[in-house]
Amino acid sequence: MNIWGVWCGFLGALGVSIGAFAAHGLKSRLSEQALTWVEIGARYQMYHALALIAVAWVSTSNLGWLPKASGTLFLLGVLLFSGSLYVMALTDQRWLGAVTPLGGLCFIFGWLFLALSFR
Repeated sequence: MNIWGVWCGFLGALGVSIGAFAAHGLKSRLSEQALTWVEIGARYQMYHALALIAVAWVSTSNLGWLPKASGTLFLLGVLLFSGSLYVMALTDQRWLGAVTPLGGLCFIFGWLFLALSFR
């Protein structure tokens, strides 16, 4: 079993579910700003769910630490970036906006480590 493929499917399904629920179930309950935060969180979650396909693929031939670090950073990035936006949208705790860029940094380093995995 390739754990990165499992995470890809889980995050993808969750991202679609969150996006659909926000667009249909929460549209009348959230502000326009909060809906935008959810949409951005879901979009980046989907990008990085798909990125885990590449991690799953490269990890079959590269057993070093770079693919593992890349996948871990993508997961952490989704948690920090998308998660902070979701919680901020639902609770209006705007201080969580300080957490969001940390998730962005995880995404950036995850992509760099993925690129280095191909060398």
